[in-house]
Order: sequence, then C-alpha cells, then structure tokens
Amino acid sequence: MTAMPPPAPSRRPFRFTREQYFELGQRGFFNGKRVELLYGEITEMSPANWPHHVSVGLVTDALLVAFAVGFFVDTQQPFPIPNEPLGSAPEPDVAVIPGRRRDYTDHPTTAALLVEVSDTTLAEDLTTKAELYATANVPEYWVLDIPNRQLYVHRDPQPLPAGLGATAYRTRLVLTPADTVQPLAAPPAVVRVSDLFQ
Repeated sequence: MTAMPPPAPSRRPFRFTREQYFELGQRGFFNGKRVELLYGEITEMSPANWPHHVSVGLVTDALLVAFAVGFFVDTQQPFPIPNEPLGSAPEPDVAVIPGRRRDYTDHPTTAALLVEVSDTTLAEDLTTKAELYATANVPEYWVLDIPNRQLYVHRDPQPLPAGLGATAYRTRLVLTPADTVQPLAAPPAVVRVSDLFQ
C-alpha cells in the first residue's frame, strides 16, 4: 500500500497592518518602488507616465489657488484610513489637508479633498479607492480620467445599508472639460475642468 502524501497546507495571504507597512518602508523594503497598502495587501503601482505626471501637477496648481488659506496641498503621500481593520494607507495623487503642515506629527488621516489621477487604474479608483476614502469620511473625492477626459466628483460619504459593512459616496457627478467645479471646502473657488488636462 502506497502512503498518501500529506495534504498541502491551505494558502492564506498575509495581511499587513499599517504599522507593519510603515516599518517595512522605514527599513528600506520598498526603496525604488511605488507601493501602497490596500486592505492589508501591499500593492505595487506602475511607474507614472508623462500624462499622469503632468495632470498631477495641473491638479496641484489649481488646488493651490482654490485652497490658498487654511489648507495645504500634498502630493502622493500615504493617507492612513482610520477605523479600517485590515489596514489601508493608499497614496492619493493630490490631497487637500486642513491646517498647516506643522500642525501634524504624522501622516494626516483627514482631508477636505482627495484626488486620484487615473490613466490605467480607473476601475480601482472608482470602486476600491472610493470606498476607502468614503470610509475615512473624506467629504469630496475626485477621479481625473485622463483617457476619457472626464472628472468624476464624489460627495456625501454614507454607510451602505446595514450588514454590508461598507461606506460609499451618495453623489457622483461626471464632468467634461467644458464644465467647472466648486470644491465643497472652498465654495468661492471655481476650477475649470479643462485646466486639469494636458
């Protein structure tokens, strides 16, 4: 009688906490790589191409004008999601943070507005990232869709019906370069969508 081989161990992914993720970064594990933590998984991002780089700069320029007082504008920095048990620290392309940089002793966990510039990640930006930012109670989230030249504006984060355990934005607008948008936290400011594209 031939002995049966032992059963293969079940495969389970290791989930990282935010603390473990930041510790790995401090130890140099991600040197030379663009990564972010989404629901406990470390995800490598593709290198930014030139249209993406230009649009990040154009969005930053527009938001520096719109939020000239009482906020600072940051680019491609971790945004830890509070109260998200699996551990998430996405890196939005542009973040408008209340107060001054010196007011913070660690990465901010609140924002007036977050922006993702999307050339190859539109599906993830409109779903996974939208849910994470709504969970963090970010009142406004924009996705700049480079290939289709559209701006998705998400507002009004709300928990979904009981039992689903998720939060989402109740309002979503799709704007074209012919449109303008007024950020919720800076209502006098008017941003022309066309100014955000190359």
